[in-house]
Amino acid sequence: MDFVELEAIEGLRWSWNSWPVSRTDSNDLVIPLSIMQTPLMKFNELPLLSYDPLICSRCGSVLNPYARVDYPSRIWICPFCYQKNSFPRSYAEIGENNIPAELFPTYSTVEYQLGHQGLMTPTRMNSNPVHNWGTSNGSGLTKSSSSSFSSSSLSSLDQRGLTGRGLGIGPAFVFVVDASSTEDELQALKNELLLIVAQLPENAMVGLIVFDSMVKVYDLGFTECLRVVVLHGERNPSSTQMIEFLGINPARQQLGKPQTLQKHNFILPISECEFNITTAIEDIRHAPPPAAGHRPPRCTGAAIQLATALLEASPLPPTGSRIMVFTSGPATIGPGTIVPQDLTQSIRTHRDINTTHATFHKKSHDFYKQISEKLSDLSIVLDLFACSLDQIGVTEIRPAVERSGGFVMLAESFQSDQFKKCLKHIFSRDQDGFLKMCFDVTIEIITTKDVKVSGAIGPCVPTRNKNGSNGSNIYKLATITDKTCIAFLFEITADQKPGTAFFIQFITKYRHGNFGFRKRVTSVSRRWVGGGAPEIAAGFDQETAAAVMARLAVRETERMFPREVVRWLDKELIKFAGKFGDYIPEDPGSFRLSTNFSLYPQFMYHLRRSQFIDVFNSSPDETAFFQMMLNRESVIGSLIMIQPTLTRFSFDGPPGPVLLDIGSVNPDVILLFDSYFYVVVHYGSKIGQWRKMGYDRDPGHESFRRLLEAVEMEAAQLAAERIPVPKVVKCEQHSSQARFLLAKLNPSVTHKSSYVDGAEVVMTDDVSLEVFIEHLQELAVQG
Repeated sequence: MDFVELEAIEGLRWSWNSWPVSRTDSNDLVIPLSIMQTPLMKFNELPLLSYDPLICSRCGSVLNPYARVDYPSRIWICPFCYQKNSFPRSYAEIGENNIPAELFPTYSTVEYQLGHQGLMTPTRMNSNPVHNWGTSNGSGLTKSSSSSFSSSSLSSLDQRGLTGRGLGIGPAFVFVVDASSTEDELQALKNELLLIVAQLPENAMVGLIVFDSMVKVYDLGFTECLRVVVLHGERNPSSTQMIEFLGINPARQQLGKPQTLQKHNFILPISECEFNITTAIEDIRHAPPPAAGHRPPRCTGAAIQLATALLEASPLPPTGSRIMVFTSGPATIGPGTIVPQDLTQSIRTHRDINTTHATFHKKSHDFYKQISEKLSDLSIVLDLFACSLDQIGVTEIRPAVERSGGFVMLAESFQSDQFKKCLKHIFSRDQDGFLKMCFDVTIEIITTKDVKVSGAIGPCVPTRNKNGSNGSNIYKLATITDKTCIAFLFEITADQKPGTAFFIQFITKYRHGNFGFRKRVTSVSRRWVGGGAPEIAAGFDQETAAAVMARLAVRETERMFPREVVRWLDKELIKFAGKFGDYIPEDPGSFRLSTNFSLYPQFMYHLRRSQFIDVFNSSPDETAFFQMMLNRESVIGSLIMIQPTLTRFSFDGPPGPVLLDIGSVNPDVILLFDSYFYVVVHYGSKIGQWRKMGYDRDPGHESFRRLLEAVEMEAAQLAAERIPVPKVVKCEQHSSQARFLLAKLNPSVTHKSSYVDGAEVVMTDDVSLEVFIEHLQELAVQG
């Protein structure tokens, strides 16, 4: 079974593609029943339907190919709750030879443009309206060649403010800028912000906040001069107090009267304040240098709190908003403080956090957790751009960024290409000129009875009790991209009959870049099988299982020490090998794993040594960043993070993958190492000498020049396709930068083992993959 091809059809990866009939059998599988979903995955063929979906009156599921349809009676039976539902009049001419796209067996996923009451094609005045089942990509059947909107559909669009077509007010962006950055860094940041403002659509809303020891918010509607309201950075007022201090009076709706929109001048459409915000950005000045032996004063938490209050006081609907924080150091004063200003007190380490010696960590973490709840309620995204050589407090800010679905980037400078490319990618546009941003996302999972959604791991928050009606769960995201991937975990609540089918439906509703609402519906089915059936093993996707276990391990790090997480992973792996391995009891030499399971122990070996669990040589901010990226990446991206890829370039043949082993390092080859966060071009010692001697510039060594160009082009392509942009490292064998590669290689040859003179050796006490597998076999066969 090709799981990648199946993902291209469904947008889903299952850890187990056949589920056991009982809860006991599912627990014996060790790897939980889970699905990794990419809600807005790009499909080669996706029907875009210009009418609202038909919804089951009992369970809320959407009409799909698995529904049984009685065409003569115009009734469809829901496959989830078996409720009989009538087709509306707009489906009057539905038949076996004239079906809408949502009933096509080949369309497991369809997308609806909401806000249209259906494309009506009346044949004559006062006749029953009939759906025009054409789609925007030409899919589906069309009953009539002419189409028009009925008066009811036009009135519905008027009532909704033309949301289906995305007209009206655009998203809101509040830029929060750290004025304590160095002068060069601040100037580079200002240049990028000016470029972004110049490219924003006219209906986009903008606001500007600058902070150092004080928080300054710009009044963009005041035209006489630059007007700034200043708040003290050390205080922690409530949102209501901030709004009152700024003189904002939220409009109150009176009974029987429509609510009047009373805008404030701190967040305005770019069409009304482009000159003012451009002038304000240019006016940002570098804060005075701090006293000797002190860090610059930064009130990052107070600035984020004020930005949230401004959006909360906005008269616009609380959707489609981003707070974009640009900082180059940790908060030193006010709420959310990470470290004091006194340089004699160093910033917290992993050890300090684990031993509760990090003075500000708990309080700051709780502060941002409270912020995250408000961001989630208001559908506001918090993005963090941290450009500094030191930590800035990503570990503490993590709840607010991750729960809002925001973007986080760690770089060394605002002048780096990495920062510029990331910012350009976020504000990129689609072919129609709309921003590639989706807001106010909800994902509802409808399941067959006796299948329960037990949780989700990713940039989302639950909006309903997990014991929801009919096994339905709803999760909320403030924003989403076409690469965001969420892991959903499932449980079986009652025994099932083998051979029967069960169904799961994912309903993703989101605000498109044109600010119109859309609903994407994915409906899938699998079969129940007996606990010992061969279909269980045949349907195991070891790549998805590794990605799911990595997310579970990251979740365990929140309450356990790294060594305890490693023990937990080892325990689960031993149970898994004992369950699915073929062996004679007490005979390790007889242990075998079938092809479907053979790579899984290898994935777990590299996961144990990965930066997600082994925090040695990583700061708390780096660890938080790595874990946040893992929790939103697809299966393929997660595997690259867990077990990096290694490609060999040499004169002996075309480029090809090689083992992630120290034995792959040779003097006359070039290795391209991709660990997702780093792309390393490793030149062998001979290749490095030839480069220094200039052989690549000698016309007589054209093949050598082409070899070097091929590696560099491949590395540049890897960096260009990935956001955040990975750091590209070019190094030679035995150089200090080679550590980026050596730290991830399997240490099959170490300073303690026997080796041939001249061979590459890893100086480490870690066990090799071979020793790890031997120990696994010994423990698995013990019963």
